[in-house]
Amino acid sequence: MRQSFARLAAAAPTPGNALRPSHMALLPPIPLYRRLFRAHRKHLPAEMRVLGDEYVKAEFRAHRKIDNPAHLIGFLTEWQLYAQKIEGDNWAGEKIDEGKLAKMSDEQIHQMYELMQAIQKHRSGGGSAL
Repeated sequence: MRQSFARLAAAAPTPGNALRPSHMALLPPIPLYRRLFRAHRKHLPAEMRVLGDEYVKAEFRAHRKIDNPAHLIGFLTEWQLYAQKIEGDNWAGEKIDEGKLAKMSDEQIHQMYELMQAIQKHRSGGGSAL
């Protein structure tokens, strides 16, 4: 990740940031990346772990050159919330918030649909889709 990305993430936990709850300190990209893999290793079944690990790698790779501070903070915040849900074991069966869904681009919705198909294919014994 570029230096500005890490610097922004380190400076992000200022009070009053409207993009995330003020009680949540935002992790820098590399520690968050590692936390996600640990959470998958400890809390997901093996077949879901493989799918989740590949998805995390692809997303972090795709977002490593983003310069927009709002996008960076949003990206890191959502992944951190995901890690907290996985670690708390309250992720199964949860639906996407309507507000978040409304803000997604067509590309993001298509990506979510592909992820859903990959999960369904994995559950039915179709093997790895990623």
